[in-house]
Amino acid sequence: MDPSLPDPASSLSVDSVADSLKSQSLREQGNDRINKENKNKKVKLSLEDLNWDHSFVRELPGDPQSDSIPRQVFHACYTKVLPSAEVENPELVAWSDSVAGLLDLDSHEFERPDFPLKFSGASPLTGAVPYAQCYGGHQFGTWAGQLGDGRAITLGEILNSKSQRWELQLKGAGKTPYSRFADGLAVLRSSIREFLCSEAMHFLGIPTTRALCLVTTGKLVTRDMFYDGNPKEEPGAIVCRVAQSFLRFGSFQIHASKGEEDLGIVSTLADYAIRHHFPHIENISKSETLSFSTGDNGQSVVDLTSNKYAAWVVEIAERTASLVARWQGVGFTHDLPGRRYCFANQPDICSWNITQFASTLMAAHLISDKEASYAVERYGTKFMDEYQAIITQKLGLQKYNKQLVNKLLNNLAVDKVDYTNFFRSLSNIKADPGIPEGELLVPLKAVLLDIGKERKEAWASWVQSYIQELVASGISDEERKASMDLVNPKYVLRNYLCQSAIDAAEIGDFGEVRRLLKVMERPYDEQPGMEKYARLPPAWAYRPGRYSREMK
Repeated sequence: MDPSLPDPASSLSVDSVADSLKSQSLREQGNDRINKENKNKKVKLSLEDLNWDHSFVRELPGDPQSDSIPRQVFHACYTKVLPSAEVENPELVAWSDSVAGLLDLDSHEFERPDFPLKFSGASPLTGAVPYAQCYGGHQFGTWAGQLGDGRAITLGEILNSKSQRWELQLKGAGKTPYSRFADGLAVLRSSIREFLCSEAMHFLGIPTTRALCLVTTGKLVTRDMFYDGNPKEEPGAIVCRVAQSFLRFGSFQIHASKGEEDLGIVSTLADYAIRHHFPHIENISKSETLSFSTGDNGQSVVDLTSNKYAAWVVEIAERTASLVARWQGVGFTHDLPGRRYCFANQPDICSWNITQFASTLMAAHLISDKEASYAVERYGTKFMDEYQAIITQKLGLQKYNKQLVNKLLNNLAVDKVDYTNFFRSLSNIKADPGIPEGELLVPLKAVLLDIGKERKEAWASWVQSYIQELVASGISDEERKASMDLVNPKYVLRNYLCQSAIDAAEIGDFGEVRRLLKVMERPYDEQPGMEKYARLPPAWAYRPGRYSREMK
C-alpha cells in the first residue's frame, strides 16, 4: 500500500482524503520541478576535476617501448609518449565554449594563467595518460605502410555527465615513434585553419572532429609552405582536437597488412570499437529481421543479425556516405580541381576507402566477401539517397528532379558561379510564372556575374523550369524561403577569411580568429553587420597552390 495515501479502513472524512491527495500532488509537482532543474543544470568542472578514462590503453595491446625515436612499431595499437614540443611563454589564441560544454569543462578555465602551458604539453594535465596511435594507410592510392600519429598525442578520454566518451589530442606536440623524418610540430598557419574548420563544419551540421583550443608555443618552426625549396620560420602552435574516437580505417589496416600474426589485433580492435562506439550492434537480435538481398539478381542474401561485424561495416559505410553527401551539399572540398581528392572525386574516393576497409575485415576473417560487397553497395545507395534529399531541400522542392538538378550543376560549373551565395540567393525567387522574362534573373543578379547573352538565356530557361516546380509544390514563398535558409548557409569558412585571420595572428593579433569563429558558429543566420564575411573571395585569394580544404 502506498503510505502517502490514506488507509481505507480508517475513519477519515472526505475532506481529509482530498487534502492528502492534494498534498501528494503538490509533492510530486515539486519533485518533478527539482528533477527537471537538476537535469538542466550544467555540470562545470575544473581541469583537475575532469572525469578521465583510458579504455584505449587499458583494453588494447601497447608498445613495450615508450620512447619517441622514429621506428617501426610491431603488435601494438599505440605507444605511450609525452608531449615534447619546446614551449616559451605560450598564448591562448582561441577556444570553443561549445566544446568545453561537451567535456563539462567550466569556460572560466580558459582564463587560467596556466591554461596555455597545459594545452601546449609543457605542464601535464592531471589524469592524462598520453599516447600516440599506430596506424597505416594509403597515400594517393598507394599503400604506404606504417604512418601513425607523427605529430599528434592523445591525452586520454573524458567521460562527461551524459556518459559520452570524448578523446582529447594535442596536434603539434612533438615527436613520436611515428614521426619518421618530421619534427612532430605544427605552425600557427595550419593550426588556425584546423581549429576554425573543425568548428565551422560542426555548426554547418556536418560530423567532424572538434577543437577545444589553440595555443601558440612561443617558438619558431621551419616550414617550406609552397614546397618550392624556400623554407622560412613560422610561429609554432598546438591545437587540442576532440572526437569521440580517433580510430581510423588505417588503425585496422596496419595489423592486417602484417599477415596472420597480427590478424587477432584486428578482431580485438573491432570488438573494442563496437563495445565503446557502436554498443547497439552488440544487442542486435534475430528478431529484428536485418536480412537483405544483394546483387542484380537478388539471389544472394546477407543476414546482419548473424554477424555483428557485418552489421558494423554496413553502418560505417552508410555513415560515411551520409558524411560525404553533406560535404557535397555545402560545397566542401579537400583538394584543387583535377586532383585525387577534388570535389567531384570525393564520393568515389570514399567508396574506394570503404572497399579497402571491408577488405581488411575480410582478411581478418570477420566478414565474408558477400558481406563486404553488400557494405560497398549500401554506401552507393545511401550516398545517392542522402545527396538527392539534400539537394532537394536546398532547392526548396518537395521531390527530386534529376533533369533540373543536372542542368543547374552544369550551369554552375560552366559559369563558375559561387556555390554558397547562389543557393542562399535562390530563396529570393518567387513562385510566380508571370514574371517577365527580362526580370527572371533579378534575384540572382549578385551571383551571376560576367555572363554573356547566351548564358543569360540558359539561366533564364533554368529559372523558368524552376519556377514551374515551385508552383507545383504549393508552398508559399515565405515558408519556402525560411526552410531554404535553414539548409543554405550564408557564411562558410572560405580560405581567404582564414588567411586574413592568419595574417593578423602572425603579428600577435588574435581578434580576427575569434571573430571569425563567432560568425561561423551561426552560419545560417543573417547576422546583421557581418555581411563582409559572406563576400566573394578577392583576387589575391585565387593564387594557385595556396590553399586546400576550401568551401565553394
